[in-house]
Amino acid sequence: MNNRTPHSIGKTAKILIAIFMAIATAVIVFAVASYAYFTADIPSVEALKTYGPPTVTKFYSDDGEVIEEFFIEKREVIPLSRMPNPLIQAFVAAEDARFFQHRGLDYVAILRALFRNIFSGEIVQGGSTITQQVVKSLLLTPEKSFSRKLREAILAYRIEKYLSKEEILFLYLNQIYLGHGAYGVATAAEAYFGKRVEELNLAESALLAGLTQAPSRNSPFQNPDQAKKRQAYVLDRMAEEGFISSEDLESVLRAPLRLVSNPVSPLQKAPYFVEHVRKYVEEKYGKDALYKKGLRVYTTVDLGMQKAAEEVLELGLKEIEKRQKYPIRTASASLEGALISFDLDTGYVKALVGGRDYRRSQFNRVTQARRQTGSAFKPIVYAAALDRNYTPASIIVDSPILFEWGDQQWRPKNFEREFRGPVTVRNALTHSVNVVTVKIAQDLGIDYLQDYARSLGISSPLHRDLSMALGSSALSLFELTKVYGVFANEGKTLRPIIVKKILDPHGNLLEENPPLFLSQEPLEDIQVISPQTAYLMTNLLQSVVQDGTGWRAKSLGRPVAGKTGTTDQFCDAWFIGYTPELLTGVWVGFDEERSLGENETGSRAASPIWVNFMSKVLKDKPVQDFFIPDGIDFIEIDPRTGDLSSGKEGFLECFKEGTGPGQMLHTGSGSVGSADFFKLDVNLSSRGN
Repeated sequence: MNNRTPHSIGKTAKILIAIFMAIATAVIVFAVASYAYFTADIPSVEALKTYGPPTVTKFYSDDGEVIEEFFIEKREVIPLSRMPNPLIQAFVAAEDARFFQHRGLDYVAILRALFRNIFSGEIVQGGSTITQQVVKSLLLTPEKSFSRKLREAILAYRIEKYLSKEEILFLYLNQIYLGHGAYGVATAAEAYFGKRVEELNLAESALLAGLTQAPSRNSPFQNPDQAKKRQAYVLDRMAEEGFISSEDLESVLRAPLRLVSNPVSPLQKAPYFVEHVRKYVEEKYGKDALYKKGLRVYTTVDLGMQKAAEEVLELGLKEIEKRQKYPIRTASASLEGALISFDLDTGYVKALVGGRDYRRSQFNRVTQARRQTGSAFKPIVYAAALDRNYTPASIIVDSPILFEWGDQQWRPKNFEREFRGPVTVRNALTHSVNVVTVKIAQDLGIDYLQDYARSLGISSPLHRDLSMALGSSALSLFELTKVYGVFANEGKTLRPIIVKKILDPHGNLLEENPPLFLSQEPLEDIQVISPQTAYLMTNLLQSVVQDGTGWRAKSLGRPVAGKTGTTDQFCDAWFIGYTPELLTGVWVGFDEERSLGENETGSRAASPIWVNFMSKVLKDKPVQDFFIPDGIDFIEIDPRTGDLSSGKEGFLECFKEGTGPGQMLHTGSGSVGSADFFKLDVNLSSRGN
């Protein structure tokens, strides 16, 4: 007999309902608290709309060839529209066949993967969706814990609400790591097959999709059998999902894969030039931009000229080593050299070699080394004299001179240890007469010479004494070659250009440097000496080639202007010269102060390298003459006296208009005729500045 009354039953029901409500409330509170806890520091998915991972910055040569890449992660971000359908289908089939049906989590796939892995005895399939992999890669750390997996599930759901399936695939296929330093499918296509991603076929697409689980273990370079096994798995999945037919599957499995020969070979093209550009880009835009922002840097280097420069420099240095019978070279005691070449029409640096082996030494001897220049500095002195109303026909006596200060003396000497007597400015420069150069410098004054050198582009410290005129100051090949560019460029500053333009990853122009002839710079900013002075210097430097120390350059068979330079004890050899279209400077020496060997002058050691290079790069180019500006007179003179010619041995000399023989000129020492000269007695003593 049931003694329970309706009242007691109702009371029990109320208690049960109350307990249920309490439990439900507790569950809800716990769930809400847990959700709040796990999402308190969860990343925002909104950042995925502006996806900007580290990408590869590429440097290009003048003709568009990639010469170097800089990156933290080697990746090229490309739109989904550039990816072929078989590639997208291969990744979807292999990684997340129900990608277009689920909302971030695929419970069916999790169970299927569990059974597949159990029966195969190894992990052949994962349960994570593509959306979860995007979360793991872009929003969370790779930590393995329950809390991270819960956050991953929450974020996957949020992403599916915030982004389209196509946007998620775009993130995934650009972000994924596929081995051998390749991030994203575009870079992987290049790394494995040397192809653009659009060119990938079905077999190649399936192989890439098979790399995702373990890129190193599945690499076709390291484990080709395992790579083919994974490729077969991907193709099977594609056939199961109806992406390909069984006939396609069998055909692809039989087809051989054509991989690139070396997936990680360094480019190493024009390494000294590339490093010079790298420093420029990093200094201007920052390290992050260089290594992460995927810049496109279009440089000026001509790879054909660069290769010629590297070859002739090495050949020239080996000739010196053979001639001087040097011992086997080491990294610390190796004969070195440097070469730089400018296109005079554009200002583009076409070749730059900072040493004979970048792998042994990254020290750039074009831009970083400061060496005494010897007679290669003299054209600055003679240009300064021409702007103080000296002419090529002015006469100076080549005779002994003594300078004394305190208990010290200096007697400048000529290379040949002899004196010529009265010589013209032209002959003094042609034969690199030291004493005449010092006398001109003394007349002009040290302050004027220093200021003049600065105006031509010299930035290195200069000695404040007359030895400066003979090249005692240490300059870089880069800055001294630029000075010759002023003479070659009608008196205008040669603005070296190493970068033509820089684009960001979206094609936006960050920087553009037009050629010199298109430059919009005000004339007063670049015209540093008159076109007439510049032409006179070019004409004088042609005589150095025709009749003086630069005689080897005559073999080019075209107009050439240039000057050699040799320092004391033959420690440094220079030749800087130009044709109407190209300016090139060469230096040879040891990194430490050490003689090249007896008679290894600029003419013997440096100019053959210059000639060999110019012969190669100007081969088959039309011969051009140097431009003659208005305001130049040509007058036949007696080359011995500088006066008007009265006989058969006249020489056609050039003058600034109105400054020829018979007119009064003003020099620093007073009013003299063009044939007058400085009479300095052998016993004259002067204080050095």
